[in-house]
Amino acid sequence: MSASRGLFIVFEGLDGAGKSTQADLLLAELRRAGQAALLLREPGGTPLGDRLREILLGRDGALGLEPLSELLLYEASRCQLVRQVIRPALARGQTVISGRYVLSSLAYQGYGRGLALELIERLNREATGGLEPELTFWIDLAPEVGLARLRTAPDRMERSGLDFYRRVAAGYRELAQGQAQIIRLDGERSQNELARQVAAQLRRLSRRANGDKARS
Repeated sequence: MSASRGLFIVFEGLDGAGKSTQADLLLAELRRAGQAALLLREPGGTPLGDRLREILLGRDGALGLEPLSELLLYEASRCQLVRQVIRPALARGQTVISGRYVLSSLAYQGYGRGLALELIERLNREATGGLEPELTFWIDLAPEVGLARLRTAPDRMERSGLDFYRRVAAGYRELAQGQAQIIRLDGERSQNELARQVAAQLRRLSRRANGDKARS
């Protein structure tokens, strides 16, 4: 990470895990501290991404998307978002917070839909140009709990069923193993406690970065 480049922070997890809440809390905290920050979500964030979001998460269910078609639409949205929004914001020194990123495709379309992880990894690299977040906060929560927390009519993905979400949850657990940049958060804990853990991890990241600058 260059001295002038902004931080890229991602929140991951099942639907209902609390990703949006933690992303909102982090954005507010950074802005209170006077830091330039941008909050995004996947899919979406660009004109094309917002149109694709309507297709991918629409509630009519009439399109009958194949798993590969679903993956390609997510990757198209991600490609637009990285090139048109995320990279320019990072270059300006902004902190970018994203609800979902490459792990979502591996967990949902890989473990959930059964597509080959190697294919998804290759498409992720192409879509992002290899851009990786400094930290990914994975909010770990049982699928039954997450789905019970949903307060709106289920979207197309949320109607995929409990077995699907169990596969996705198992995927997140496997993907996070041995990955130091993926920080597990216990989704059963309070919002405030999770927010404190997020803040503590960011402080550690900042101290590490400052130490690296001092040694260079």
